Amino acid sequence: MSSKHLPVKDPEFGLSLPDPGLPEHVERYTDVDKGAGNRAYYSVLAMFGAVPILAIAFIVIYFAVPRDAILDIGFAGATFVRASAHNVLLGLTGGLAVLLIGLGAVQWAKTIMNDHEMVEERHSAASDAETRAIAVAKYEAGVADSGVRRRPLILGALGGAIGFAVLPAVVTLADMGPWPTKELRERTLERTLFAAAPEEEVLLVNDVTFEPIRASDLEIGQLVNAQPSNLQDLHGVEYQQAKSKSAIIIVRMDPNDIKIPESRSDWHVSGILAYSKICTHVGCPISLWERQTHHLLCPCHQSTFDLGNSGVVVFGPAARSLPQLPITVNDEGYLVAQSDFTVPVGPSYWERDSRNDYEDGDA
Repeated sequence: MSSKHLPVKDPEFGLSLPDPGLPEHVERYTDVDKGAGNRAYYSVLAMFGAVPILAIAFIVIYFAVPRDAILDIGFAGATFVRASAHNVLLGLTGGLAVLLIGLGAVQWAKTIMNDHEMVEERHSAASDAETRAIAVAKYEAGVADSGVRRRPLILGALGGAIGFAVLPAVVTLADMGPWPTKELRERTLERTLFAAAPEEEVLLVNDVTFEPIRASDLEIGQLVNAQPSNLQDLHGVEYQQAKSKSAIIIVRMDPNDIKIPESRSDWHVSGILAYSKICTHVGCPISLWERQTHHLLCPCHQSTFDLGNSGVVVFGPAARSLPQLPITVNDEGYLVAQSDFTVPVGPSYWERDSRNDYEDGDA
């Protein structure tokens, strides 16, 4: 039975009324006038085609317009609004690109896609073979109704518009920070304040009082949290970044209990050794010191390092030895750095070269 023959029951009075059916179909102007249809078609192409231009303009503005440029908006010499030229231009180009995609899709649906009303009977939701065949047939009919076979450029224009509209969002990811090239990593992430040695005397100082640490003042079994003396020359964000990389621990052990490879024979001072304080797993600060075993335990995930054996991992998820800092003493008996760490400090990352990390048994 067709749905137009089914009675409609009024919920308020309980009366059954005949289904009025569909009103008489009125052809759209773009369906009866070929010129109007073509104009609608070209307008959709124009809107989709403008999106790549706006996306490219967004990228050019992002890199070319200075971040501190100011745009004065006013009339007759009077300024009503002062705004960031960078933000205004990015908003205009990016927003207009997205708007044109939406307007083009609406124009396509209203003037080019099929405009015939249909009435369908309700049917079972079971996905049998016949239903799937019907779905395929309806899909083919939808493709035919969309007009893309007669006007194939419209799909390409839409795909290009959406593809280019994604570019501005991808470009703005650059605001997350500089691109981590090998040269940039070596100059920033993999470099600490100890790199100033030996050209500049970098003393090891207490991380609270910033007092220089004299080798003779340290007792066997003692651990001291320390920083480089040139950290005091920095301020603000630069200070915090440098401090997070340069934090070290200084321990003193009986030289007879230390397993020192030949390559590090001059990295300590009478059993006094310095290591990075930053765990090589995920970067937690470490200072849980076991005097008897010479183990240093990370409180976050229990990675354990043997400081009596060049900081090798003896337990836990850390995959790299704790970086050791080469140290010596100056003429006044204070501990100073010989150089920077020979491997990057902190947690692992996929780009780093780990071939120089110390492993148990290395010479």
